[in-house]
Amino acid sequence: MTSQTSRKKVYIAYTGGTIGMKKSAQGYVPAPGFLTETVASLPEFTRPEMPEFVIHEYNPLMDSSDMAPADWQRIAEDIQTNYAHYDAFVVLHGTDTMAYTASALSFMFEDLDKPVIITGSQIPLAALRSDGQINLLNALYIAAYYPIHEVTLFFNNRLFRGNRATKSDADGFDAFSSPNCPPLVKAGIEIEVLNTELAQNIKSSLRVQSVTPQDIGVVTLYPGMSPAIIDSLVQQPVKALVLLSYGVGNAPQSAGLLDSLRRAIEQQVVVLNCTQCYKGTVNMEGYATGNALADIGVISGHDMTIEAALTKLHYLLSCDIRGHDLKAALEQSLRGELTSNPPNRQERLLKDH
Repeated sequence: MTSQTSRKKVYIAYTGGTIGMKKSAQGYVPAPGFLTETVASLPEFTRPEMPEFVIHEYNPLMDSSDMAPADWQRIAEDIQTNYAHYDAFVVLHGTDTMAYTASALSFMFEDLDKPVIITGSQIPLAALRSDGQINLLNALYIAAYYPIHEVTLFFNNRLFRGNRATKSDADGFDAFSSPNCPPLVKAGIEIEVLNTELAQNIKSSLRVQSVTPQDIGVVTLYPGMSPAIIDSLVQQPVKALVLLSYGVGNAPQSAGLLDSLRRAIEQQVVVLNCTQCYKGTVNMEGYATGNALADIGVISGHDMTIEAALTKLHYLLSCDIRGHDLKAALEQSLRGELTSNPPNRQERLLKDH
């Protein structure tokens, strides 16, 4: 654990979400300034063991359901602007698309050598029984004194790698999980660092790769699905298609379906195969039904979440990476988003782009 003789400084970017909402006659609503007032009224946040922090409330506050790549860019640039002045960063965010933002930021930040933790709550901070207080307290404390230099997501006493997390419960406190990567930290009676190492600042300059909206389709295979659905999804200007297949990456042995996917690939549409299963990895070599996809050029998504797959495609396509280089990058672990080929944090990946 890092020495607390010098209080760390943490920048909190409050983008919106349930954690800062205020009760009204119409139910809970966003209220500018209310989160800052609420935190100031809670003595736990000003204890000497806690880091110093400032809260920057976005204007307007955003519902996470409305988030788009431009909002990922805004958050990334906000952190970059304040990067030299703080030891760590906490992003307060609505839960609906929190895992998408965590994944996107993990790719956009290059040479990150400070912690960035995304958190929020299922019940507003000012409400009785809110999970927001414990989530924010722990996120601040861990960011300051248990630094892990990557984008992570904290919820319900567990810290996950951001690009491995997914929202798995719509209305419970245990809202997020990481099916293919164990938690990095567990905050119980003691704070346990489980599956990573604490990091020391190496004084790198943060680079932010801009991400622009990309035309990406997503289709879930189901029994009896018409191949025409694939054809309609991959009309130009679609650049990529995420195929949510069965089991370890299998699809029906339908000539029509394979022809549709082949036509898409011939039109330079990238087809990335991810499993529909909550846990596990794509292995298209395991069965003939998967082999047929590999034979026509479908790319394995390995054990990436759908959030990681989509945001990684946004990142790579925004870098103008195409063809063989794009395929190679999709199957390589750039920020720990898939299990094979774990990344070297000290190495800038894709540095030529």
